[in-house]
Amino acid sequence: MQIITFRSHFSRNTLLLMFLLAAIAASISIWKFDLIQTVYFKDQLTATGWIINGSIVALFLLGITRIIGIFLSYSREEAATARFIRNQEEEAEDPLNQVPRNSIIARRYLVMERLFNANSPINQGALAATLLANESTRTSLPKYISNILILTGVFGTIVSLSLALLGASDLLENAVDVGGMGLVIHGMSTALSTTITAIVCYLFFGYFYLKLTDAQTNLLSAIEQVTTTYLAPRFVMEQETTLYEFTGLVRSLQSLVKQMQASQQVITRAETRLLNAIDEYQGQLAENHKNQATIISLLKRGFRLRDRE
Repeated sequence: MQIITFRSHFSRNTLLLMFLLAAIAASISIWKFDLIQTVYFKDQLTATGWIINGSIVALFLLGITRIIGIFLSYSREEAATARFIRNQEEEAEDPLNQVPRNSIIARRYLVMERLFNANSPINQGALAATLLANESTRTSLPKYISNILILTGVFGTIVSLSLALLGASDLLENAVDVGGMGLVIHGMSTALSTTITAIVCYLFFGYFYLKLTDAQTNLLSAIEQVTTTYLAPRFVMEQETTLYEFTGLVRSLQSLVKQMQASQQVITRAETRLLNAIDEYQGQLAENHKNQATIISLLKRGFRLRDRE
């Protein structure tokens, strides 16, 4: 029975969910293309909206690309960890059978084996902290993008409102200035489009960034559970473990002493019987000698033989 709490397909399922939501979003965009064209492309007096929205989308795509890469890596790590657990449960001769040597679980096993062979104490807490720090650096870029993505929408809104204020200023100076009114409308439209873009990107990106942290937690938790359950009993020699093993050794010695005492009693009884048999044999032998002497004496008398001097 598997005793490790571990979802071996978490990253893969999250990627499938991401692609499904992306397909749904693309379908909605195609369905409402006229509305999107009106908000983002129609009557754009300046390139401000395109630049800001393009920057938001580019930042979003950069972060999503990084998240997808990490998910693919974690999917391979989850498969390697699941295989290692299966090898342990099946008691395979090689624990790393069909486990990639560059996977996290394989590196953890090889490091603990090297420390054990070098008679060096193994600190699982230090290994866990090092692994967590190393994996945290992989998610630094998605974390940064998640923190600033909504701010880009605020920045675009501020810039767009500034354009609208410029248009309002021109409109106030010239009561019939059509260009000023168009700039006001353009600024408000750009503010709306940048806000919508930032919010939509942030909602999608923020959700899958949280799922990425869940995948990381799921994997690292499985690594530490495997270390505690399977690797520590093999490689870690702590004081409590030594005392427990020494207690077991003492109990084994006590059992062995009892067996030796029982054997000694059997040997003692066998020795007593042997001595009694020897005494009985010696008694019979002495009686046989006496009988032989009697027979010889009778033979001498019967045949009137003389004793040789």
